[in-house]
Amino acid sequence: MRGINYLRQKLSRKRTRVLTRYKYYDMKNRVQELGATMPNKFAWLSETLGWSGRAVDAIADRSIVRGFADDQFNFTNIFDMNNKDILFDSAILGACIASCSFIYISVGEDGFPRLQVIDGSDATGIIDPVTYLLQEGYAVLERDDNDQVTIEAYFEPHRTTIYRIGEAPEVFEHASPYPLLVPIIYRPDAKRLFGHSRITRACIGIQQAALRTMKRAEISAEFYSFPQKYVLGLSEDAEDLDSWRATISTFLRFDKDEDGDKPTLGQFTQQSMTPYVDQIRMFAGLFAGETGLTLDDLGFPSQNPSSSEAIKASHETLRLTARKAQRIFGTGFINARYLAACVRDDREYMRNEIYQTRVTWMPIFEPDAAAMSVIGDGLLKIEQAYPGYLTEEKLLDLLGV
Repeated sequence: MRGINYLRQKLSRKRTRVLTRYKYYDMKNRVQELGATMPNKFAWLSETLGWSGRAVDAIADRSIVRGFADDQFNFTNIFDMNNKDILFDSAILGACIASCSFIYISVGEDGFPRLQVIDGSDATGIIDPVTYLLQEGYAVLERDDNDQVTIEAYFEPHRTTIYRIGEAPEVFEHASPYPLLVPIIYRPDAKRLFGHSRITRACIGIQQAALRTMKRAEISAEFYSFPQKYVLGLSEDAEDLDSWRATISTFLRFDKDEDGDKPTLGQFTQQSMTPYVDQIRMFAGLFAGETGLTLDDLGFPSQNPSSSEAIKASHETLRLTARKAQRIFGTGFINARYLAACVRDDREYMRNEIYQTRVTWMPIFEPDAAAMSVIGDGLLKIEQAYPGYLTEEKLLDLLGV
């Protein structure tokens, strides 16, 4: 056991990185200026882009838990009693943003397990690379208005210790052989057991470049709206021009001087916004390639509307990414249900008692009305070849209907 002090320091090292990604998701990130060409008087100008939110929501909104199959111990009831729709969606969204979120299991006043989602900026632990359950865990349960910790918890097998500022620790015993803090992880691997964020470093860099381009375009729009003009040959005795009035005026009057000469008027070439639009479109293409989205998803619609099958084909990378994410999320939810069942029944279940249970998901892309007739022909042929194979459950898995 590393102890609570070690886990506090570990969370402190990771917290800033997680909060940065939440800023990009909430569109509260600042533009990182290059400082070479941008005047200081325009430093206040702020631009925002929702591309990071699109990248996260594209996976989170398509990962819809339908239920549990082969549930011999009625474990589904645990999630039904804990607002499962909000619980699943919140855990998946937090995992996509921060690479990992946590489900905190406690005992309610009625003795039934209570499940609460804690984001990756307020919880951490030492993970078992075999079961992907924690060996020990730490979580911040409450902070004050100044973001200072007021309630924290240390999780161990068979015991949870609650620390409140200025009070003695409270120890709660339970029957679970693992800490009651379960990680829900997005895309883990052997090196990064707590996974990867959907908002990668490449996404952050591309979005910053696009934001700088938008800021330059906003400043250049002033010159685009009011092209610069010039006057040649004015007399030295002529009154000074009001530059703002000369810029917006539709008519200027210049009289001849004593010698009968008159000034020459001219206008600089009007600045074009096309290079900025092309550059933003280029960054949108890079961001789409990084996240498996399309330019339509990022605000650059195609001229011809796509059919349902064309949309699926263009999102093939996204479909594979979402399918892989569902497999990993399913493992986390099964682990949470397993530990909650130990608490509910006050019994230390063995993991091999529930290994057959699996999470069922709604289809990532549901078919539209035009595709239903084609699908119906295929289902009819399958049924003729293998009578009784297509049950109602299989149709729901394949089609969502």
